[in-house]
Amino acid sequence: MAVSSSSSHETPLHIVFVPMLAPGHFIPMIDLAKLIATRGVKATVFITPVISARYGQSLRPESDSIPIRFIEIPFLSGEVGLPEGCETVDTLSFTLWSNFQSALSKWQTSVEHFIKEIEPFPTCMISDRYIPQIAVNAERLGLRRFIFDGMGCLSILIAYEIQTSKIHKTVEESEPFMLPGLPDIGLTRKQLPIHVRSNSPSMTEYREQMRAADSRACGILINSFDELEPDYITELRKLHQNRAWCVGPMSLHNKEKSEVARRGNKSSIDENECLKWLDNQESGSVIYSCLGSMSNIAPQQIAELGLALEASNRPFIWVLRKTETKADIEKWLSENKFVERTLGRGLVIWGWAPQVLILSHKAVGAFLMHCGWNSVMEGICSGIPMITWPNGGEQFFNEKLVSQILGIGVSVGPKSLLSVFPSEQTEVQIKSETILEAIEKVMSGDHQGLQRRKLVRELAEAAKKSSEKGGSSHRNIALFLQYIATNQNHA
Repeated sequence: MAVSSSSSHETPLHIVFVPMLAPGHFIPMIDLAKLIATRGVKATVFITPVISARYGQSLRPESDSIPIRFIEIPFLSGEVGLPEGCETVDTLSFTLWSNFQSALSKWQTSVEHFIKEIEPFPTCMISDRYIPQIAVNAERLGLRRFIFDGMGCLSILIAYEIQTSKIHKTVEESEPFMLPGLPDIGLTRKQLPIHVRSNSPSMTEYREQMRAADSRACGILINSFDELEPDYITELRKLHQNRAWCVGPMSLHNKEKSEVARRGNKSSIDENECLKWLDNQESGSVIYSCLGSMSNIAPQQIAELGLALEASNRPFIWVLRKTETKADIEKWLSENKFVERTLGRGLVIWGWAPQVLILSHKAVGAFLMHCGWNSVMEGICSGIPMITWPNGGEQFFNEKLVSQILGIGVSVGPKSLLSVFPSEQTEVQIKSETILEAIEKVMSGDHQGLQRRKLVRELAEAAKKSSEKGGSSHRNIALFLQYIATNQNHA
């Protein structure tokens, strides 16, 4: 798939990309690789066979002039006790997390062996910060490494402030605390990602590996844009000696309908069928509900969300993840005749939905979401106000930005992250009445509702401009490429 390309530099640039094998990470990194390849830079992206199968033909470059290739490195699931085909975090039962880490380690070593034989040898590597082992692999190769962080600037800063101050260790689990460098941000320990708050030996070692790998990186690229987080990118540039570049939003760089529809995976519903359903709805009337590709919410909590969507009396698209509890959720849907009761105004999708395609449709008026950064960016780029329900990872950090700082969302009010094991979720955290109240606030035509819509539409326009020629992200890509071109001989 790779083709030769001409370059104005004496030595043509060649960048290798190594993602974390989770949708929220490899989707924007693949977008970034495609984007950089459109600048005439040779790009080599390492993926697994399962990721390749998910993308299908959409991995192929739009034209033969784009120098990009995708290398499938086998993921040795069976050798470490994983089910065959378990190659990405969203297919993983968390009881097998240590097995997955073993396979991921072997995979990164295989990537190193492949890079060693690549010609021309890469100019540098762009890797995900959540696979710190790859830093060691890169150093053995004598290869400069840059971090690509699929998170936003505020999220990165919060994580940095927590790790630096360790203030979370001085308070009780549910006691609010303010961050020293970010005085407007209040959190509790229950809202911190597991890899931040856990004191287990494995997580402590992982944090230290990430810290060491981050400190040795040559710079960082971020899936955000300057106009969205101006104060926070300024602080990140200070931390990274001016080697921090906002290059997003990544989702805007998929132009073809087929690319948009199959961004990250093959849709579980025919996109034309989905669009036809949306075409029959009034403008701004539809609630789109999707809690992410990795959410693992207990069936009784899913039921409360369903009751709220029904009680809203508005059309909705409800995306449900196929997890171990799918049978329990299907049983609830069947026993309560949910599909029959919402017939004509409800569309339930099991699996992967063409999210960007749906959000860009004029019928959609609100996005009920988990605050994963990809979804936040896609909602902003579509100019859609959000109903926020963080349930894992750094999602409470993102909710602070969306609902508190930008003022473009309303929280359903969760107090803590959910357990990754639905069986441990013994209580319903959010009742249907509370979810319905948040829906009504976002869909309302009152002053606050209209103000939210105005703000998010302005951000959507700013996002579009940032990616166009002369825009901040377009310029930042050029500055990054100029930096690596003029520093090729510096490891």
